[in-house]
Amino acid sequence: MTQNYLLALACATLVGLSGCAATGGTAQTEAKPAAQAKPAISPEAQAALEKAQADVKAARAKNALWTTAENALKAAEAAAVAGDSATVLKQAKLASEHVRLGLEQLNYPPLKVGD
Repeated sequence: MTQNYLLALACATLVGLSGCAATGGTAQTEAKPAAQAKPAISPEAQAALEKAQADVKAARAKNALWTTAENALKAAEAAAVAGDSATVLKQAKLASEHVRLGLEQLNYPPLKVGD
């Protein structure tokens, strides 16, 4: 039991020290090539993503944001990080469409319950 405790303590110490080492100057220079190696999406997908982000922001401001639109935008943003243009286009268009429907819903008459 004592050996397991010491082993766990040693591992935790090493993990903590490796975290401290990662915040040094060399970790920052290593992060730049990783950021530059990020896959790019097509210009059409980028435009659709930006439109969907603006649409969702507008719907949120009017309290008309559907969760399906928000989820589709999150999926589009994740696909953009992965460099999947086809999924970005599909999900961004879905988000924009659901935002449009949510905003149209604001024009519906209120539902009257009872007399």
